Amino acid sequence: MERLRGELSEFVADVFASLPRRDQRRWGGCYLRGLMLDGRRKSIQPMAERLPDGNMQALQQFVNQSPWDPLPVRRRIAERLSRAIRPEVWVIDDVSFPKCGTASVGVARQYCGALGKRANCQVAVSVHAATDTGSCPLNWQLYLPREWTDEPDRCHRAGVPDEAVAHQEKWRLALGMLDTLAGWELKAPVVVADAGYGISTPFRSGLEERGLSYVLALTGKEVAHAEQAEPHRPAYGGLGPPTLPRYRTPPRAVSALAAETGAGQFTEVTWRQGSKGPMTSRFTVLTIRPAGKRSLVAAQSAGGGRNRWDGVLPARTLLVEWPHGQDTPTGYWISNLPATTPVADLVRWAKMRWRIEHDYRELKHGLGLDHFEGRTWRGWHHHVTLVTAAQAFLTLRRLDPKAHTPA
Repeated sequence: MERLRGELSEFVADVFASLPRRDQRRWGGCYLRGLMLDGRRKSIQPMAERLPDGNMQALQQFVNQSPWDPLPVRRRIAERLSRAIRPEVWVIDDVSFPKCGTASVGVARQYCGALGKRANCQVAVSVHAATDTGSCPLNWQLYLPREWTDEPDRCHRAGVPDEAVAHQEKWRLALGMLDTLAGWELKAPVVVADAGYGISTPFRSGLEERGLSYVLALTGKEVAHAEQAEPHRPAYGGLGPPTLPRYRTPPRAVSALAAETGAGQFTEVTWRQGSKGPMTSRFTVLTIRPAGKRSLVAAQSAGGGRNRWDGVLPARTLLVEWPHGQDTPTGYWISNLPATTPVADLVRWAKMRWRIEHDYRELKHGLGLDHFEGRTWRGWHHHVTLVTAAQAFLTLRRLDPKAHTPA
């Protein structure tokens, strides 16, 4: 760390340039060094004890009370890392932090991915820039369950700003962060997310309204019509409003539509080199017409309203995986990219979420993302911004030893 201190100082001066005071930038650099030093715990007290210039009270004040804005810091990190990584996708994901007690901002009994069950935890939504060779978070937002937003006084005690007190689903937080990144003049190449986001019709519609391409995981239970299905408008009986057009057959699960294709229509695709050799499986691309209730409402709205809609559900591309040795397909992804998109590209983008698991391992186990012991909204967002900065510095060093030099 001493050998890299000069390079780290240049990095800190650049990404923390928005901090108004010199002492804030100093403690920002000190906190980053504490995160990157060896040590089991990366909370403030043990870091201060390990650092030769550590001061627990000063670091505590810098992270938990100092009013610096983390967004300009994240913006500078996002600009530098986007230029260095040249991402193929932006991955939207959420991460959980198991917690004891009820005072930490956003903590509630909810599904905790870190434990694989419902537990007391915080949950945050994140956007990452990624290729197979590198990735880095671009933005974060802490999720507030309804039990928090239904108690404004509790939110205010934890320092939640007024504009964040209203409850927002995770997919809305994700769209909001994409809007923030667009305001920073950054645009997603292709948006990738797991089925928790892929099954959300409003989320997919929000991406399309923003002109963004996506490849989103889907469950096999989602229903759709085959591409060739056409709606039928019954003859008008002369009484009441005209009968609306409808499909003659009910929609079917995408797992059933995919299985009917037959294993012979699937092509073997290798998407990357794994630690044990090439990552290979069989895939095919279908065109479907998503037909759930929310898909129907979205199509009617886009068609000018229920009574003016022509009844045609929009077509979307479905990527299906059917691994060797399996009796049925096992993986599904929905995309608004044309079905003529090379299957190898769709597969590579769909599978690139693995990089985010690498991010989380490094952020949590190496840099103490989940070691923060404060309780406030400000402190949490300051901490994750500083951890992101530490990972960004290390990522730039890995990609190119000279990449620490700002543009």
